[in-house]
Amino acid sequence: MQDFKNLTQKKSSSGLGFFSRSSKNRRLTPPAEPILSKLSMPTGKRLQQLKLTLLFIAIVLALAPLCVLALRQAIPAVSKIRIWVASLTVDAPKQAEAAKEKVSTGRFEIAGEMLQSAELNGPRVSARTPEGLEHVYTIHGELQRRVYTYLEKNNVPYGVFVAIEPASGRILGMTSYSSVDPAWAKRSVYELYPMASLFKIITASAALESHKITPESVVEFRGNSYSENPRYWDVSPRGRNNRMDVTYAMGKSINPVYGRVASDIAGKSSVMESVSRFGFNQQLLPGIPAKPSQAAEPASSNDLRLMGAGLDHDVKISPLHAAVIMSAIANGGKMMAPSLTGSILDDHGVEKEVFAPREIRQLVTPETSASLTRMLSSTVLTGTSRKAFHDRRGRPLLDISIAAKTGSINGTDPKGHYSWFAAFAPIQNPRIALVALVINPDKWKVKASQVGEQALEEFFREQ
Repeated sequence: MQDFKNLTQKKSSSGLGFFSRSSKNRRLTPPAEPILSKLSMPTGKRLQQLKLTLLFIAIVLALAPLCVLALRQAIPAVSKIRIWVASLTVDAPKQAEAAKEKVSTGRFEIAGEMLQSAELNGPRVSARTPEGLEHVYTIHGELQRRVYTYLEKNNVPYGVFVAIEPASGRILGMTSYSSVDPAWAKRSVYELYPMASLFKIITASAALESHKITPESVVEFRGNSYSENPRYWDVSPRGRNNRMDVTYAMGKSINPVYGRVASDIAGKSSVMESVSRFGFNQQLLPGIPAKPSQAAEPASSNDLRLMGAGLDHDVKISPLHAAVIMSAIANGGKMMAPSLTGSILDDHGVEKEVFAPREIRQLVTPETSASLTRMLSSTVLTGTSRKAFHDRRGRPLLDISIAAKTGSINGTDPKGHYSWFAAFAPIQNPRIALVALVINPDKWKVKASQVGEQALEEFFREQ
């Protein structure tokens, strides 16, 4: 390729041949001869080129005013386009940032984060935002302190606790502790964990709502009471099967009974209907960052039995959702939206917002709620939590009636043995519903039912 220097040396100008001149071919005339006498009019092809050139110049001269006018009119349009493009490049990030802020900074989540540094003044718990707004919490200060101190004192690997006032949805306690991973504790109340035998509540609800059982119903089964293999649960036609009523089986958390209730009494459609009504596989709590609880439809009869007994590891729930469920059962089946703040005050102490109870849905009928309460009352009296609520001589540690359910299962995230305790009290007029989850490795010192006993003892200490 030639550069611009070589090109200009070879040609001095470019254009139509008629206007081209070359110094090498220019003919010199004697000075005496006039130059004009040597010029002659072009003819033939050169005359045709001249005409075309003159026509072109005439057209250009004629169109020039029109081009200038069009250019003047185009300038404002170009400016408008430039402004429009600029507005897109500026506003789009702002809209994206606004959407991101709306998703990530929910009021409940902000209150939950500030709770970690809240001040306790007697029964009052409050925290102030950088803007000067004071969040006055619904938290029961001494209850919160008692549970956290108990978890910390026993060096619990992973522990989380939630308590709710059933009639209003006010959160009375929400705390967590981990001696293994402090970062886990910050999100533990919203994360999902295998539900274990807490699911027996949903199984019983499905059968009660469809009028297939009553608290006195007896179910036959074969095999060990705590068997985890549904192939051995079918009754033998030869007789000599185990027999147990569903209330006693609830307290003792008997797997074959509730596995058979799910598959052979309630049926899959009723169980999955209850799963949906209890809030699984959906965004049950708008504005609250709890992950939606999970419960996929069983593929076989044995899978349905595992689900009904609470042995399906893929059925998962958050501690907050579990507490909302227990609160609803205590409240005659009416599920209330949970709230962390009772009011928000400005920097002058004037109330800007005041908490108002809000119903989410009717979880079960009042009749089913009453039946579930009777069935759950056996857990502390004769069931899996009896030791936690009685001394060595068998005397009750608390003089209140308690409805409760335990759950026990192995999990992987985090790895360990999962111990659940869900309860409400007193049975006649429930004032508190709670859920505790403790995750231990192979060896453990504290179970969730012990955390629940500490919480109930503190809450009713001066009642």
